[in-house]
Amino acid sequence: MGGLYINDTGYAPICGGQEDFYYRRFVRRVQDCFWRPIASKPDAWFDVVERYSNDSNKTLHRTTKTSRCLNLGSYNYLGFAAADEYCTPRVIESLKKYSASTCSVRVDGGNTKLHVELEELVARFVGKPAAILFGMGYVTNSAIIPALIGKGGLIISDSLNHNSIVNGARGSGASVQVFQHNNPAHLEEVLREQIAGGQPRTHRRWKKIIVIVEGIYSMEGELCKLPEIVAVCKKYKAYTYLDEAHSIGAVGKTGRGVCELLGVDPADVDIMMGTFTKSFGSCGGYIAASKEIIDHLKHICPAHIYATSMSPPAVQQVISAIEVILGEDGSDRGAKKLAQIRENSNFFRSELEKMGFEVLGDNDSPVMPIMLYNPAKMPAFSRECLRQKVAIVTVSFPATPLLLARARICISASHSREDLIKGLEVISKVGDLVGIKYLPVEQERLHLLRN
Repeated sequence: MGGLYINDTGYAPICGGQEDFYYRRFVRRVQDCFWRPIASKPDAWFDVVERYSNDSNKTLHRTTKTSRCLNLGSYNYLGFAAADEYCTPRVIESLKKYSASTCSVRVDGGNTKLHVELEELVARFVGKPAAILFGMGYVTNSAIIPALIGKGGLIISDSLNHNSIVNGARGSGASVQVFQHNNPAHLEEVLREQIAGGQPRTHRRWKKIIVIVEGIYSMEGELCKLPEIVAVCKKYKAYTYLDEAHSIGAVGKTGRGVCELLGVDPADVDIMMGTFTKSFGSCGGYIAASKEIIDHLKHICPAHIYATSMSPPAVQQVISAIEVILGEDGSDRGAKKLAQIRENSNFFRSELEKMGFEVLGDNDSPVMPIMLYNPAKMPAFSRECLRQKVAIVTVSFPATPLLLARARICISASHSREDLIKGLEVISKVGDLVGIKYLPVEQERLHLLRN
């Protein structure tokens, strides 16, 4: 260790590690691109607090000034993070009735009528017999997976699964194998090989096999090839675990996620996970599955037994948001929001591609990464966009490989067409300045095709 982490007290350094050099030499210099404080709700536009540094970004100081910026970073897919005519009054009423916290776990005094109502509503919404709530989306994966499988079991995980899945798999004690991203053919190869070989050393048959995939991959914007993956899992009698953090509420004709969008029967997916932080404007997560699985989790999962239950106003926010999506508020606003997010996403993606940006992902996905590649382009792109009043999220190592840096755009139903055009104009100008239009523009593509 060097510099900041020199320690003469006799204790081993508590901070630092293999990436220490990277954090000291790179992250510190660009940390103004991250952890930007905001001073308003994360709506289509929000207020970003201005900061400055006198020591080359080693420390950042907040000012009293804010910049009104177009928000292309928050995953507020249906616009419920802002005040809503149906949701907000009910959330305020639940705060008065129940307070901000239950100050207890579900199995003790933290199980309100709202929690039970939301579990029933989520189960009905996603098409499963039962559901269970958790106070944090990340924990929903990292704590549930070890409760479902352990030593003698096999987890087969997509190579680009979220860190919460990776840590849950590691903590389970099960053997873990990875298949090539979104590749059902390679998944089948791995399954065949592992079933034939059995457990390491003993070669006994696996106690159980769980295949874990995501509905929309958060750093790729890609839709899971769910029909093909489900078919492979059924063929080899492996359980399917689907993480719908970024897809539930955001895709599908009625917002029911990738199962609805891709025509997969929810009964063919054994465990369905999702979060309330994206489409529903709240916090927490859920698992939906058979009643047998949910009862098992309620008795064995530490995140349910020992963690404080979801805040009642947060629970009410999700209930109200789902009611709007289903049209149970007596209006068609939910259907309009779903149509708007789909239209906005496909318009923005199409325009970025026409400009010559390399955009990952599929149509209908509200997540669209713009590839930057060179880590040095990341802060340049982020700072210049912010200077022109467009707030962009940039992503680099360790969330992505070092040389695959990207800007991740998240589109919302609350964005107007004028908002999107403003964002496209700024991104195009900054893209020219930074040099990240790696593909031919549309006119050049047509010229190349003609010749």
